[in-house]
Amino acid sequence: MATSEVQTVSATSDKVRLVLAGALVIAALAAYYLLAQQGVWAQWAGMLLGLAASSVAFFTSESGRQLIAFGRDAVREVKKVVWPERKEAMQITAYVFVFVVVMALFLWLTDKTLEWVFYDLILGWKK
Repeated sequence: MATSEVQTVSATSDKVRLVLAGALVIAALAAYYLLAQQGVWAQWAGMLLGLAASSVAFFTSESGRQLIAFGRDAVREVKKVVWPERKEAMQITAYVFVFVVVMALFLWLTDKTLEWVFYDLILGWKK
């Protein structure tokens, strides 16, 4: 039986950084609405500065560093993927399309057959 490892934020400085990041997001949204009288440029500048500060606070925490490491690992794995050539991709797409059409016809035929059996033969209801 596999056990999943649960990791929590343990260091006080990391907790403070995460709370600060959340507070800065709220401050950025508040700045957007509070700077409405100063114009659109001030609104967006206040919000973007707040979000940038929040991002810095988050990415300097342990959770942020783990997220960055996860992203790097994901990019490394995607680079290992062998993508099909255009011809192979087109053939697979055609196979899938044909299968869907055949399955749709099969299900339609099954539905009509069951409708005929139940309504016409068993119940005697004619349309």
